[in-house]
Amino acid sequence: MAGLRRISYYWKDADSAREYSTGVSLHSHTNQSKETLDFLAKFGSDYSLVRKLIAIAENRALNTYKIAICYAASYWTPPLTPRLAFDLESGQIEKTLNLTPLVSITDHDTISAPMLLRTVASARHIPVSVEWSAPFGPDQALHLGIHNLPSDSGAEWMRTFEEYTANPSERRLTEILFALHALPNVLIVFNHPLWDLYMIGREKHRQRVHDFMAANGQFIHALELNGLRSWEENRETKQMAKARNMLLISGGDRHGLEPNANINLSNAASFTEFVHEIRYEGRSHVLFMPQYAEPWKHRILQSTLDAIRNYPDFPQGSRTWDERVYHPDSAGAIRPLSELWPGDGRVPWYLQFVIDTVKMLGSKPVSGSLRVAWDESRELSFALGEEAL
Repeated sequence: MAGLRRISYYWKDADSAREYSTGVSLHSHTNQSKETLDFLAKFGSDYSLVRKLIAIAENRALNTYKIAICYAASYWTPPLTPRLAFDLESGQIEKTLNLTPLVSITDHDTISAPMLLRTVASARHIPVSVEWSAPFGPDQALHLGIHNLPSDSGAEWMRTFEEYTANPSERRLTEILFALHALPNVLIVFNHPLWDLYMIGREKHRQRVHDFMAANGQFIHALELNGLRSWEENRETKQMAKARNMLLISGGDRHGLEPNANINLSNAASFTEFVHEIRYEGRSHVLFMPQYAEPWKHRILQSTLDAIRNYPDFPQGSRTWDERVYHPDSAGAIRPLSELWPGDGRVPWYLQFVIDTVKMLGSKPVSGSLRVAWDESRELSFALGEEAL
């Protein structure tokens, strides 16, 4: 079985894709995804100046606009439309690897992107997929990649997920996963299983993962090696897979303009064939692309910059960062920030200063210095594991 389960690194073996016909991009996001504003808290913890500026913004919003900033009710959307995201992922596979692309887009709790793409001739066969944020415990959700739902019942499955989210129970979650697993062409992936996304504490999160897998592990077809998580976390995921005798699979988790940092190599002619390689043949070859070799914090910074840049050539509603960030107005209605600014509609100076400060961190001179400071030990970084999964 070891020969059917491999990890390769493009920067070490550029010919690793030679024996394959297809590259599979899994787990990426479009402007249909509603993303939390947790990255602001992350930047505030990493940079004291940003933390002070965020505090100023919070006070000004309350005093000037009578709006208390509520991160829980706010969200942002990635800049790329479904078509742009599909073309980006397809283009990397075609141009870098000279393979036929299969792309599975998994926005958070919505199948809007694949359904829209299915009206485009070049993307007509894209699978109906979603990243389901499934509550598990009172203070977190686990992210499950549900790939290749039946197109005629995708909307019905989304209603099932929504009903569960509104009234979660561990027993009901097991029933849903059992039913999904019974669909022979559906692929269920546990995305970034060891990421404490909801910051409940490392040990508490790992205990939740253990409890989830004890109840539902037989319905999970693979654990994800995540293209936006660190070497250390992915090594732990590999150890988890080994301990549970589970398959590992790629998942880029792209939100910005950098294409997925890992893909699966395959000989499947369709996504359904790829699902059968994973589920029934136990065959998975994960290829890490060159961008994954870059320092992790540098890549996270660049992804954040993608979220706050302006894109004048993009469709209306996706061009400026304040068109892509949503917050309740004084009456509680969710609106883009661009509609909340008073007077001339300009971004308040203190918020613009926050944006400009983050952009400065990403400028070439500063970014280059940070990149050197953040560089990880090469011996440590490239030791995700041997080629065998």
